[in-house]
Parts: sequence; structure tokens; C-alpha cells
Amino acid sequence: MANPNIVNVTDIRGKTYLNEMNNGSHSIMLNNTAGSNSVYKINVISISNGTGSAANISVAIYRDPDGGGAAPARYYDIANTVSIPANSTLVVTAKDTSFYLEEGDILTSFASAANLEIMVSYEIIS
Repeated sequence: MANPNIVNVTDIRGKTYLNEMNNGSHSIMLNNTAGSNSVYKINVISISNGTGSAANISVAIYRDPDGGGAAPARYYDIANTVSIPANSTLVVTAKDTSFYLEEGDILTSFASAANLEIMVSYEIIS
């Protein structure tokens, strides 16, 4: 897994990912594939619950440190089983707590109910 040098940036593209979260399984939100020569800067993650009851969510980075070699791949939690009340929005991370997805990293989510909506504002830096 390469980690591109972002001092000599040639391109920064702002993006927004919007989707409905699945019930009961990890959903891939962003996949910074190995060899992309890019870093994804995650600025904001917010999740809204427009349903009539509370729901739990988790957000994690899935990392395979050596691409299937000796070190185990695993999920690293950003938010773990956080309850979102009915008709509410949770800001998981904001601009002041931004982080990077390196090559090979995958941003995932898990929801205990259907019809939750997620928004991720990010930049692709290459």
C-alpha cells in the first residue's frame, strides 16, 4: 500500500457521497483502491434517521495492512454502535476531526435498521 506524497498535489476534487444505509450488514461507502495514487480526506460524515424509532449505527475503516499477507485485515471503529434517536441526525465526524483514507482503505458503515441516510463530504487528493 503506497501512501502518496500530498505536498506536491496536482489535483483536489471535492465530492459528496449520499446513500441509504443497509440493515444488518457492512456497506462500503468509499473504497480508495490500492494503486489509486490518491488520498481521500474525509471532512464530514453525518447520518440521519427519518424513521419513527431509534437505530444504532457503526462507521469503521477497513484496512488490510499488507494486502493479504501476514498482518490481519480488520475494521477500525470511528463510531461503534451509536444510537440515533428517531427523526434525528448524528454528525459522526466534522471538518475539525477530518482524517485520511490511504490507498487500500475502505470506509464502511453498519446500521441496525433500514432507511437511515448517510452523507460523506470528502476530497480526493492526488
